[in-house]
Amino acid sequence: MIIKVLGSGCKNCQVLANNAELAIKELGKEAEIIKVTDFQDIMSYGVMSTPALVIDEKLISSGKVLKPKDIIEILKK
Repeated sequence: MIIKVLGSGCKNCQVLANNAELAIKELGKEAEIIKVTDFQDIMSYGVMSTPALVIDEKLISSGKVLKPKDIIEILKK
């Protein structure tokens, strides 16, 4: 599984990346977490507001910081 956190590297982006890592650990899954800061790459996902979360190349959310429990629910689907 590849999880991408799209954003400039701001505090919210860092919190989202940490929350994704916590969710992965709690589920006992393996995943690579990549922080994408290049705005052309971010725009290629159609994201207009950051931070954004992409799981296996599917845009999950943008413009909000998901809590670990929210990410866990998404990953269970």
